[in-house]
Amino acid sequence: MLRLLVSTGEVSGDLQGSLLVKALHEEARRRQLDLEIVALGGERMERAGAALLANTTRMGAIGLLEAIPFVLPTLRLQRRLKHWFRRDPPDGVVLIDYMGPNVSLGLRLKRRFPKVPVTYYIAPQEWAFKFGNGGRSNLISFTNQILAIFQEEARFYRCRGANVTYVGHPLLDTIAEVPSQQEARRQLGLRGDAPVLLLMPASRRQEIRYMLPYIVAAAAELQRQLPELQVVVPAGLPGFEAHLARQLGQAGVRAEIIAAADSDQLKACLCAAADLALAKSGTVNLELALRGVPQVVVYRVSRATAFVARHILRFSVPHISPVNLVLGERLVPELLQEDLTAAAIVREALPLLELDASSGARQTMLDGYRRLRLELGEPGVTQRAASAIFDQVLEAR
Repeated sequence: MLRLLVSTGEVSGDLQGSLLVKALHEEARRRQLDLEIVALGGERMERAGAALLANTTRMGAIGLLEAIPFVLPTLRLQRRLKHWFRRDPPDGVVLIDYMGPNVSLGLRLKRRFPKVPVTYYIAPQEWAFKFGNGGRSNLISFTNQILAIFQEEARFYRCRGANVTYVGHPLLDTIAEVPSQQEARRQLGLRGDAPVLLLMPASRRQEIRYMLPYIVAAAAELQRQLPELQVVVPAGLPGFEAHLARQLGQAGVRAEIIAAADSDQLKACLCAAADLALAKSGTVNLELALRGVPQVVVYRVSRATAFVARHILRFSVPHISPVNLVLGERLVPELLQEDLTAAAIVREALPLLELDASSGARQTMLDGYRRLRLELGEPGVTQRAASAIFDQVLEAR
């Protein structure tokens, strides 16, 4: 029996982890191997065939103050992992995103179980983000291989001595045939002859707090200027629905809220139905781009976190949306921190809602999306990742 630990956190990590778990089981069957996958993740990974050690989908935050509530749960989880490893260490470990906890886990594994191979898949975006004078984490010191999802990421780590395999972006494996706009709107119960605005504000509670008010106020103003505008909001996590309904109602926004339990299976329909999305910065930006949905990107953290990042850590980045990072240009608008206001969102959104225009902001963005697609590799990403993981683990046994 071959045993793997797959570690990730938050909603996006659980989604990517579930795709990899599925691919690992398929690769094990091809190689006629008995496989057990134990995971730190969420319900998606469990449904894909992993046994959960702990659910980490809610244990995530960006920022210093925002992370405080997760300190004790993380320490307790680390103690559980320590006992689990001592009792029955796995044959290999795969770390997916989730930078702080996974880097800490990787360093501990290297010290205590140096013979257990560690693969980092969807590594922290150090190739894009700079702290201080461009320092980097010690990711290379504890990984046996890095499976890069961006070409620039592969170059960054390879030139620093890491064992790197470029596999491409896993979203390519999820973008299958989609319904027509009219069919998607019919399935969602929307009018077929009126524009649709998709709001994708949060998968973390801190994001609901810091960004949702601006997004909701912008949606209200857009509906005032465009009375036929339909608004759809998928909930990022179970329990978000009531909060979304309350804020949308208070602002007077007429909206259809999609329950978190239904959001995954309706994602293709939501994107096919939408004329424009207002979305937080993150992987969702790439997914919207691959599905051809124009977007305005927003992000905001607490003032304390922003101050520390700017003035102490000297955080510097040319762009924050993955779309712009990959292309190396400002294709999608980014409204960050103090620049994030409802008025600014509306200003950026209105030109993108000019549906009859054959040129201008909307067409420029769609043309850029086609260039982006060429930068992300080819489908079959999770299968290539699974194959590389098995090669590494079997070589080390």
